[in-house]
Amino acid sequence: MFTGIIGAIGKITQVKQTHQTIVIGVAAPEPFLENYKIGDSMAVNGVCLTAISITANSFQADVMPETFRATNLSRLQIGSPVNLERALPLNGRLEGHLVAGHVDATAKIERIWQEENAIRYQFVFPASLANEIVRKGSVAIDGTSLTIIDVAGTTFSVGLIPHSQATTILANKKVGELVNIETDLVAKYLLKEQSGNSLLTAKYLQEHGF
Repeated sequence: MFTGIIGAIGKITQVKQTHQTIVIGVAAPEPFLENYKIGDSMAVNGVCLTAISITANSFQADVMPETFRATNLSRLQIGSPVNLERALPLNGRLEGHLVAGHVDATAKIERIWQEENAIRYQFVFPASLANEIVRKGSVAIDGTSLTIIDVAGTTFSVGLIPHSQATTILANKKVGELVNIETDLVAKYLLKEQSGNSLLTAKYLQEHGF
């Protein structure tokens, strides 16, 4: 589990692709990888990956076909900057919002403009996610926890404060680029509950002592 608060900006050092499978190498500033072990999770542009090899300032991870198809990791090149976040420890602070690292889709940047100290971005997203994108709700964009400012049809916009401009890769994005989006985890479960397909009913909770 992650929070959408980016811990470091890394750089792609290796892209080894075989069909829809990739092994990526990522360099990270020291001491970001301190106590990081093989098998540990890392969110790379919001995608939860597992370390398969580690040095003091780099790691490698596998990207499977589903991730290749659903995210922008297939577009990475050597030298590409990436947002990095280590998994949230159980005693850690939840500074952003709950982020699983399971990207729902990519969205295209349709418009970028300056609004005083903020950079505003407007994205076009798949219509299948319309019920999960709500005004003032949370969304992870390339792993960064942001608040949705407004929604119109299949577009939504967010704002990037100066701190996020300096500590994430989003400030360097351009119109037409694709970003990974993960909608709010809580919203997903609420929608399933409302659909009537959830096992989490009042009767179930009563029977299990809640």
